[in-house]
Amino acid sequence: MRTTLTLEPDVVKLLHDEQYRTKKTFKEVLNSAVRSSLRRRPTKRPKLLPPRAMGLRTGIDPRDLAGLADELEAESYLRTAARRCR
Repeated sequence: MRTTLTLEPDVVKLLHDEQYRTKKTFKEVLNSAVRSSLRRRPTKRPKLLPPRAMGLRTGIDPRDLAGLADELEAESYLRTAARRCR
């Protein structure tokens, strides 16, 4: 299939460098580069770390530590406000 495409200068240089290195035609180098970049690679599953205790007290949800920080900040503010009113 014939098609027209516009390549940026840095891409052309890379293709020409590969063409010189491999002694292949421009068409072969371009097709190889496109083919290898579009080929599906097997996805690696991330390595899972074993679970371990975080040392949190019962009732503290580690997924909502921002909520815990908000509660502690509110309590601190109320204590400070109560001292000012005395």
